[in-house]
Amino acid sequence: MDLGLRGKHAIVTGGSLGIGKAIARELAREGVDVAIVARTKAQLEAAARELAGETGQRVISLVADVTSKEQVDEMVAQAVRQLGGLHILVNSGSPPGGSATATGPIETIVDEDLLHDFNVKYVGALRCARAAIPHLKAQKWGRIINISGTNARNAGNLSGGARNTSLVHFTKTLAVQLGRFGITVNCIHPGITRTERTPRLLAARAAELRIAPEEVERRDYADDSPRGNAIGRMVDAAEVADVAVFLASDRAWAVTGELVVATGGAGKAVYY
Repeated sequence: MDLGLRGKHAIVTGGSLGIGKAIARELAREGVDVAIVARTKAQLEAAARELAGETGQRVISLVADVTSKEQVDEMVAQAVRQLGGLHILVNSGSPPGGSATATGPIETIVDEDLLHDFNVKYVGALRCARAAIPHLKAQKWGRIINISGTNARNAGNLSGGARNTSLVHFTKTLAVQLGRFGITVNCIHPGITRTERTPRLLAARAAELRIAPEEVERRDYADDSPRGNAIGRMVDAAEVADVAVFLASDRAWAVTGELVVATGGAGKAVYY
């Protein structure tokens, strides 16, 4: 299937590692020139070289902190100048590993930690979208994809749940505002996902339990495990990226303002 992406230009925040990097890779494989964005210059430049070498597409690195409006505005302007336009924005910026700093009982929540979590993931996505939208409107063709997370559906993590839920609302609001300009906006909820960090995390748990890392993962995805899912294994970042690339494609016009859950069928709740 031709996804109609060849020749398009994209920005992927959080693009140096994890799901963001996987999305940048798959977009480039479809013929998209990509600007990847993160805060750590050396890691970002290495990722850009790797992805460009793998795909043959232009992949540029732009250092920016999404908590700064000035840095975001300059990053988007630089991406447009260097790539020659902008069609796709993927908001995948998040604290490392998708972790939230404001966790635990409400009595222990520190205001500054909570505000920081929102400032990075929710307001960071807002800043990037606000800067990108005029360029998407100019193309009369645009895609915004927000990477959220299933903490939005699970009580307990106050900061992670709230900021992810807010991204779902943001997604629908933008979809309503932008659809008539040829711009669709969707959100993806990944669950536990295999990334570069996974082998280290499995090894640490395996050492605690004194079993092999493979056994840790097998136990996690057994039928009776609370961490399990319908497919019986961890979802890979590349599989989440496949969902994002479809939503970014010319084949996905009918889907906007929606939430796609990419967990391999975790949980047994019915949503309708």
